[in-house]
Amino acid sequence: MEPEVRYCTTTDGVRIAYTVTGVGPPMVHCMEPIVSHVQLEWSHPVAGLYERRYARDNTLIRFDFRGCGLSDRVMAQTLDDYVVDMEAVVERIGLHSLALSSIQTSAPAAIVFASRHPELVTRMAIIDGFARWSDLIGTPQIQALVAAASADWTVATETIGFIAFGSGRDANKMHGEYIRACIGPEYFKLADIAADWDASEAARAITAPTLVMKHSGVQFVSMEMTRDLVALIPNAQLALIEGLWADNIEALADRMMAFLNGSEEAQRSAELPSGMTAILFTDIADSTALTERLGAAAFRAKARDIDSSLRNVIREHSGTAIEGKLLGDGVLSVFTSARQAIEAALACSRAGNHAGMPLHLGLHAGDVIREENNVYGGAVNIAARISGLASPGEVLVSETVRSLARTSAGVAFEDRGDQRLKGVSDAVRVWAVDPVDASDVGELQRGLKPADPGHLTAREVEVLRLIAAGRTNLEISRELVLSLRTVARHITNIYGKIGARSKVDAAAYAMRHGLTTS
Repeated sequence: MEPEVRYCTTTDGVRIAYTVTGVGPPMVHCMEPIVSHVQLEWSHPVAGLYERRYARDNTLIRFDFRGCGLSDRVMAQTLDDYVVDMEAVVERIGLHSLALSSIQTSAPAAIVFASRHPELVTRMAIIDGFARWSDLIGTPQIQALVAAASADWTVATETIGFIAFGSGRDANKMHGEYIRACIGPEYFKLADIAADWDASEAARAITAPTLVMKHSGVQFVSMEMTRDLVALIPNAQLALIEGLWADNIEALADRMMAFLNGSEEAQRSAELPSGMTAILFTDIADSTALTERLGAAAFRAKARDIDSSLRNVIREHSGTAIEGKLLGDGVLSVFTSARQAIEAALACSRAGNHAGMPLHLGLHAGDVIREENNVYGGAVNIAARISGLASPGEVLVSETVRSLARTSAGVAFEDRGDQRLKGVSDAVRVWAVDPVDASDVGELQRGLKPADPGHLTAREVEVLRLIAAGRTNLEISRELVLSLRTVARHITNIYGKIGARSKVDAAAYAMRHGLTTS
């Protein structure tokens, strides 16, 4: 049954069509405009299944952005125009809190909305989204669609239907008719208008827990665009989804809705990524000799302390320590970024050395299998084997990790050759991470002397003290009554003045200079 269509008017006079269905916590769903039609989507064989699932446990608020569906066919001229559309709907309904989801090109507007209204957005999910329109517009697939839209609108919409709703289906004509009801050829003028639309700064200011989902079959949104988005949003996690939109509809929708509604199962899903993952394995070097030298009780106490320190470092670098794995004296963690994993490994190495408990550290990247609160798979075993090759305090990585991070990690790699690993049939090329080249994460940048505390402003000292006390950016902003953007700017200035690259370094600097007490 199609829901009742209602209208509200934006502050700049545009009429926006919206619907409200279901019962439960409110969820505002921003649809990709190319397939957005608040009335017809309910009878679409793919979109309708998603909408009904969303409305099963939640009050679903759907709307058509300007220029599509049943809203005024007025082309957006700025990214703010789309944000204004969202604000008009939320204000008309009178929402005081909401979960927010977005798809593909609607993601930048949702990101800006969430950054401007942190008091409203409790959680956010982004599916196949990105931060910068220029990244999308520059892809060959989008350029081809823009050209096709000018040449033959019917063929273009059937092609879009084929891309949006999956291959091997005989309903392209029907999909094309649906898309032509959602947008007109003028929509593709956004290829010129939206080239400078950028939500990157807004993404950095988001405070709501965020789940970024990426379909493996959606090619025009690249994995690089997805990784960039996850890195920008402070509290974001990545989930890789096999196939296309029409594949496993119920499973994808269940996963997203569980996260938005805050279930424990969703937390585990968000925290433990499946698919291509960077895996860090750390292990205390020569733990038997240390136990004999320190005594069992003292060793276990120090081991607990270093375990806690490592887990803090891993969180600081956007990784997730696995709680359910029994690893003896080791810690297993996973990352959605090879660069962040290398930075975390170097920081863990320093933490172990500082505690007098040097670590073996190994990194590999590959497919993992998530089950409850553990990760499994051959890639995990390889990471563990590589760590066993490392000298105390040394970080070794596989060729896979080096290839993923060599242009972004800011470190040098020393070739250790092909290594035969127990239980692995083929030899694995291994590299040692060399932080000497002013690139060791957490080390003071070469050529930068620690700043005298007098070089910091009074406000920067306040921020530094709170960093040393373990406060998050959000907690600092609340305690000092500053915006998150201002806190981030202060931290950037502090890092530049004291030559730090992480909060661990900043806290160490504060302790060395007696800045940990007021």
